[in-house]
Amino acid sequence: MPDQMLFAMEVTLNGLMAGVMYSLVALGFVLIFKASGIFNYAQGVLALFAALTLVGLQEGQVPFAHLINAVFGTNLHHFGWHLPAIVAIALTAGVMIVLAIIIEKFVLKHLVNQEPIILFMATIGLAYFLEGLGDIMWGADIKTLNVGLPQGINETIDAVTYEALGYGFFIDNLDIVATVVAALLVLSLTLFSQFTKYGRALRAVADDHQAALSVGISLRFIWVMVWSIAGIVALVAGIMWGAKSGVQFSLSLIALKALPVLMLGGFTSIPGAIVGGLIIGVGEKLFEFTIGPMIGGATENWFAYVLALLFLVFRPQGLFGEKIIERV
Repeated sequence: MPDQMLFAMEVTLNGLMAGVMYSLVALGFVLIFKASGIFNYAQGVLALFAALTLVGLQEGQVPFAHLINAVFGTNLHHFGWHLPAIVAIALTAGVMIVLAIIIEKFVLKHLVNQEPIILFMATIGLAYFLEGLGDIMWGADIKTLNVGLPQGINETIDAVTYEALGYGFFIDNLDIVATVVAALLVLSLTLFSQFTKYGRALRAVADDHQAALSVGISLRFIWVMVWSIAGIVALVAGIMWGAKSGVQFSLSLIALKALPVLMLGGFTSIPGAIVGGLIIGVGEKLFEFTIGPMIGGATENWFAYVLALLFLVFRPQGLFGEKIIERV
């Protein structure tokens, strides 16, 4: 088999893995949009805040240590313990649920039946607030996230592909774990949405807030529930991205990478978030591999947005999104 074909196969596999990482972030956007009809600009910051909190709890860091030391002249930094990864993850999940309750109580409750643009602007303000809160609580330095996930080349895939093709494929173990986790998340969320009472209530709220309220569905409870789930999804995404590239404030920018994923898959489709992520991941890697050298490279920075623009022109609802028809 020609070397170029082998390289293209390896690039495709790595593109699929990268697409899964994008999809993990996009899932949170889909959940919020299905429940409230708004694009949650704060989803990327939620992933950052979850990852910062996880590292802080795991390492026994004192929250607001810099602020406390500046005000009281103390020298506090750590409690002196290191929590097991599973305990720290569970506590962080609890923090994200509490955060969802606070967001509903102090923000969303006061914006029921407001225009979508108002809710969108509220999520922008929330994003900047959470980013600043994370900075004050845990500090702005780059942190290493280690929860025991395997990383580095998968020796089995490398050996099998080398024996079969004469060329070993480099596939990161962390990407494989992310793929399995994403598949389980999509399956769980799809089953929850289709076959549970709360899932049906969520879809009812997404269709019509007033009609859902009229039949006794609590809009406030649904919003707390869906923001809690989105927070858990953000925690998963934060773990994967944090373990891959470190926990730093640029992590919040992964929300921008999720935009093309949503435009391709559709803002209302959970499976669409995965399919859109896979298309973007494979597309940008193959485009860089085949066309990039001809035009100077660095095509991964803009390929996804050009592809999303084409979808906006010819199929604005995405591959799996619902076509919205409004009377004017």
